Amino acid sequence: MKKYDYVLVGSGLYAGVWANEARKRGRKCLVVEKRKHIGGNIYCEDVEGIHVHKYGAHIFHTSDREVWDYVNGLAEFNRYTNSPVANYRGEMYNMPFNMNTFSKMWGISTPEEARTIIDKQRRTVTGEPKNLEEQAIRLVGTDIYKKLVKGYTEKQWGRDCRDLPAFIIKRLPVRFTYDNNYFNDRYQGIPIGGYNVIIDKLFEDCTIHTEVDYLQNRAYYDKLGETIVYTGAIDAYFGYQFGKLEYRSLRFETEILDTDNYQGVAVVNYTDREVPYTRIIEHKHFEFGTQSKTVITREYPADWEEGMEAYYTVNDEKNQRLYQEYARLAEQEKNVIFGGRLAEYKYYDMDKVIASALGRIRKYGM
Repeated sequence: MKKYDYVLVGSGLYAGVWANEARKRGRKCLVVEKRKHIGGNIYCEDVEGIHVHKYGAHIFHTSDREVWDYVNGLAEFNRYTNSPVANYRGEMYNMPFNMNTFSKMWGISTPEEARTIIDKQRRTVTGEPKNLEEQAIRLVGTDIYKKLVKGYTEKQWGRDCRDLPAFIIKRLPVRFTYDNNYFNDRYQGIPIGGYNVIIDKLFEDCTIHTEVDYLQNRAYYDKLGETIVYTGAIDAYFGYQFGKLEYRSLRFETEILDTDNYQGVAVVNYTDREVPYTRIIEHKHFEFGTQSKTVITREYPADWEEGMEAYYTVNDEKNQRLYQEYARLAEQEKNVIFGGRLAEYKYYDMDKVIASALGRIRKYGM
């Protein structure tokens, strides 16, 4: 008999769901986390009484009633609705692209006028789009592309849009209504008290080892648990034997300001190429804060290198082929479950991570 039923490598949402479900069933979990804290990228820091999203804005949204009920069993959620604003060289536009956006851009007022302009601009691209630029114009037209898509996307990916594959942008939401709600999902909000309320509940009663690299201590931790739930990078687990998967990373600059309201909204995207950051987050607006000071975070995209945090997978054909080689190795591992964003090399919204973990638990038969 080993000391723990599960050794959870990483402490994000995927591992948290495993920990929570294991506790309900009387199982014991050991958590091994490289960072100084648990919670993965949803971890919050308390600064000036404001819950600061340390690793970028996290807005919970879902149309999955089971997942919504699940997270509401962990914390009460507020009524926050994501309505970001885009700043293009000082011009402010509502997101997603809707009648407020079109009215500001073209001085029009009706859906028919907006459709006419966009349809005409879309037709400037003929045939199958050869790159992201052509794909974006085909979806939203040239004006919206140039002001609100091009610069932001090039900063995010570190490449010119003409050098990016078309499939990166499969759709761009265009709404012919005056609706600034970014998400189409039925449910959305922020946990009251911040995401750490959820983190603490998920990992309740776990033994937790922070600032420990499982891969450098694998033999020791493997002896402690019957099953390993690995949520780290899959290529790192296998020693990069086929090569490294590619990611995009982020760098954050956080600042306390002596004002009660810096930008009037939680998220402002900076869509021109000249501004080096992609967005500014003002954290207090996620929870309708009334504190006398405010905290903002500038978010800078960065090329990923080993040792940096991996935020976005580069899901092009080359990386997908490489991932499949690692996935075949993972299938052969005994008593190891690979799950979550890094282990599955997949961009996951938070609700999809939870749904994936719950589905795997059912399949696994915990």
